[in-house]
Amino acid sequence: MYKIKRYQNTVSLFQDENHEYNFPQTRYQGSKRKLIDWIKLSLTDLKFQTTLDLFGGTGSVSYLFKTMGKTVTFNDNLKFNSIIAKALIENNNTILSIEEALILFKKSPNINYPNKIEKYFKDIYYNEEENRWLDVVITNINLIQDEYKRSIAFYALFQSCLIKRPYNLFHRKNLGIRNKDVLRTFGNKKTWDTHFEKHFLKFIEEANCSIFTNTQVHQVLNLNSNEVLNLNYDLVYMDPPYISTNGTGVNYFDFYHFLEGMLDYSNWEQRIDFNSKHLKIKKEKDGWCDKKLILKEFKATINQFKESTIVISYRDDGIPTVEQIVDMLEQTGKKVEIKYFNYKYVLSNKKVNEVLIIGTNV
Repeated sequence: MYKIKRYQNTVSLFQDENHEYNFPQTRYQGSKRKLIDWIKLSLTDLKFQTTLDLFGGTGSVSYLFKTMGKTVTFNDNLKFNSIIAKALIENNNTILSIEEALILFKKSPNINYPNKIEKYFKDIYYNEEENRWLDVVITNINLIQDEYKRSIAFYALFQSCLIKRPYNLFHRKNLGIRNKDVLRTFGNKKTWDTHFEKHFLKFIEEANCSIFTNTQVHQVLNLNSNEVLNLNYDLVYMDPPYISTNGTGVNYFDFYHFLEGMLDYSNWEQRIDFNSKHLKIKKEKDGWCDKKLILKEFKATINQFKESTIVISYRDDGIPTVEQIVDMLEQTGKKVEIKYFNYKYVLSNKKVNEVLIIGTNV
């Protein structure tokens, strides 16, 4: 029978570690950054060195592992997430100076700048001047030779794009929310209207302050979960896409497709679904976002890494149920412990129990 623990109080745990937890604030749905103290406390008694963050997302948990002195492999099937992890996790000592960042804002007379965002995304996410600015800066960032400096620049660009968007999302054509002169009950019009360059430089400084080395060599992957090789990691952490009991899932690709398009700038228009009003990118079906297939995905992944300690970050109202996940872990011979934390998500009025399901080998 599995053991249950409930966590009552958040305590700062990073004062005496090798490095302070200095991961930048994120603007992504599902980020675990605000739960980092609890996650760290929950893993205190586990012995491990090599870690795989299989659904790495924002990278906040991978960054936690790095502050703990662990060897980190980050994976996410979204390219923009892997670029952020390149900048802040795999990167141990490279920064992008403000002087180098400022150069990215200017057109070079020797370069023919495309106008893809200005052409295709008019009146969808940003105004015309901002669209032209994005076309220039993306082109210049892609000319940076150093992969870590290029990744830092893209990180700052992603954050700048998000902070200027209502809801920090690209899920609908809603520039009017920002532009209309009406009384608002949410958001920050001043932030939305602040120039890209000011946001960009702020996020460059945030990234630079977050970069450190723990003397280990880290790796970033951009694969589907079933494509990641089992290299006998000591611990595999999973924070998979979440499907609620009513069958509603979170499709991160649709929320952040604009950031993905930036990273495939030369082929962007070939991937756009022009039947969608907000010009999302076409994507193949993902079993992790399908209530009929997600149980199969869980079983396959747990079996794939059954030799490792498996830690699954979850909620207590999902498909499959916590009990079903526990059963899958126990079928591989693991001892299971469940830890709960009561939490309220920013865009929801509902309080849920955040859950860590920890399966260790007996």
